[in-house]
Amino acid sequence: MTTSILHDCRDAFVATLLELAEVDPRIVAVVNDSVGSSKLGPFGKQFGDRLVNVGIAEQDMVGVAAGLANGGKIPFVSAAACFLTARAMEQIKVDAAYSNAHVVLCGMSPGMAYGELGPTHHSIEDLAWLRTIPGLTVIVPSDPAETAQAVRWAAQHDGPVFLRISRMGVPDVNPDGYRFVPGKAVTLREGRDVTLIATGTVVGRTLDAAGLLATRGIDARVLSMPTIKPLDDTAVLAAARETAGIVTVEEALTSGLGGAVAELVVRNEPTRMRFVGVPDEFAPTGSVTWLLDHFGISAQGVATAAEDLLASAARRSA
Repeated sequence: MTTSILHDCRDAFVATLLELAEVDPRIVAVVNDSVGSSKLGPFGKQFGDRLVNVGIAEQDMVGVAAGLANGGKIPFVSAAACFLTARAMEQIKVDAAYSNAHVVLCGMSPGMAYGELGPTHHSIEDLAWLRTIPGLTVIVPSDPAETAQAVRWAAQHDGPVFLRISRMGVPDVNPDGYRFVPGKAVTLREGRDVTLIATGTVVGRTLDAAGLLATRGIDARVLSMPTIKPLDDTAVLAAARETAGIVTVEEALTSGLGGAVAELVVRNEPTRMRFVGVPDEFAPTGSVTWLLDHFGISAQGVATAAEDLLASAARRSA
């Protein structure tokens, strides 16, 4: 791995939310009996009258948050991503997005973080679903620093936001002085042969893949894509023009980040692509590390996808 120190991004989320709430009385938290799993215990102790627990009723949770936003509050809706998105999709679409409500939807423990609990608790469809909703900003932070900055940005953004908050330990991947900007990719490594575009928890593994490729004489560009919507069109199209192709990497169905990138390049700058993520199937039960490796969402898996793309390009040009 890029570093041996791994962090739970929920800690950065809660610490930042506490700081915001101390200076802005409009900040409230709305949960579905998920105070513990969202790590919102300290928020409840300090701001008990600003923590609304609706119980296991996700549709009501989003509806209540939209009502609070309509009343001038800034609600952070915190729940396991699998239940927040699957059970409350209509309310996300209508109450939050269609109404352009300032609601911050915080999908906790996304991807395959709940590993052993199986497909009912995996949230691998969320990026594909949510990127189709007009007006909804979809953010997938890659490390604690980016998580904290994304929370601050969402608190002041006048509109609905979805934040995918990692439970799985992740390394620090962004450079010192980094500033989150929605719709902007982060170039973590320059490269001229192939481009690796990753989001969220798997950015560290993608950097490791670039290092592995370097030992094999392949110069890989690495882009971290913290926002799935809006996408950084400029960075993606430049990668399509300047390198032999693009490999997308995500802890989700490949129709999330991969689908978004493919839709962009096929219309504007067609290029070869490979998709690393969960294929069109339910993920089995197992630890999150085993599941990532099982689907090839690993340094070796990403490197193999890049090598396959380059081999295809070489055959075509021969």
